[in-house]
Amino acid sequence: MNSISGICLTKLDVLDGLEAINICTGYKDAEGNDVAPTDADSYVGLQPVYEAVPGWTESTVGAKTLEELPVNARAYIKRVEELIGAPIDIISTGPDRNETIVLRHPFA
Repeated sequence: MNSISGICLTKLDVLDGLEAINICTGYKDAEGNDVAPTDADSYVGLQPVYEAVPGWTESTVGAKTLEELPVNARAYIKRVEELIGAPIDIISTGPDRNETIVLRHPFA
């Protein structure tokens, strides 16, 4: 839609330990109609629609490869990619620069 070729998923590690993770997949108005907000003011009075996915208990901090991530973390990443229609190119797994998984280099 906006020519997005990939995104960076940051702070994956803050989701560690959650039983479930809610992903917002849309919004509904008071009548229950699907709404696509166009600006910040458009969100007033809308209710988010969530899809719950399983969380994980293992730590993702410092993971350097996708394979090092817990199975449910990888499933979460795949589901986000499906929902946004673009690949996740970079995943941060901690506060340091070296705690980053580069799946596809954005400038290559």
